[in-house]
Amino acid sequence: MASTSLPPADLLPVRREATLAYRAVRLIGVPIMRLVFRFDVKGKESIPRSGNYVVIANHLNWLDEFTLLMLFPVEPRIHFLANPTILVTRKVQWFIVRHTGGFVPVVSERHGDQSLFHHVDHALEVGGAVGIFPEGAYGPTEGELLPFKKGFAHFAIKAGVPVIPVALSGTKDLWLRKRVKVVIGEPILPAGHTPESLTNAGYQRIKELMPAYHEEPGRKLLRKRLTNLF
Repeated sequence: MASTSLPPADLLPVRREATLAYRAVRLIGVPIMRLVFRFDVKGKESIPRSGNYVVIANHLNWLDEFTLLMLFPVEPRIHFLANPTILVTRKVQWFIVRHTGGFVPVVSERHGDQSLFHHVDHALEVGGAVGIFPEGAYGPTEGELLPFKKGFAHFAIKAGVPVIPVALSGTKDLWLRKRVKVVIGEPILPAGHTPESLTNAGYQRIKELMPAYHEEPGRKLLRKRLTNLF
């Protein structure tokens, strides 16, 4: 029943170009994010200046997607694969996501959903970028990784695009002016890889890039509200 009431994988169109709505939200949202959180970023020079790619990262909370969208170029447009189950229950957030695009609903009950595979392949074919959290769920704690699923590797190999690994630290619990560390690694080229070997390479690279996490002392204003915002 739940799977039939959730949006299909191909609900929103995919494209290389950023939509006007997305540019407007970004124009407003990026300054707000930099005001609310403190970002310590390394490796931005590793982002390719031309062509598209698949971005992979460890996953701790809702801020992960927004951090990547803020740090990566507006184009090629990143389309994130994510479970919509909770998002669709939050009307304001779901309205924003639907009207800015860049979201591919992934419903776990729909095993082998061909429309999902075709839609992601199409996103890469038209020059868009794809963002995937290979753990498939929020990691249990800072600094730990769940086993990676192979989906990102299949997409990258089929499209012949590089995989950009990103390690995130500090997004599990959020509060006002929380420090978030981001390390962007050099692209992993798919040539010569099997899905299994590319998945392992992505896992190892993010594990190597992962910044150490140290919780800072002091007051943690708006902790509950910011942690559970999306």
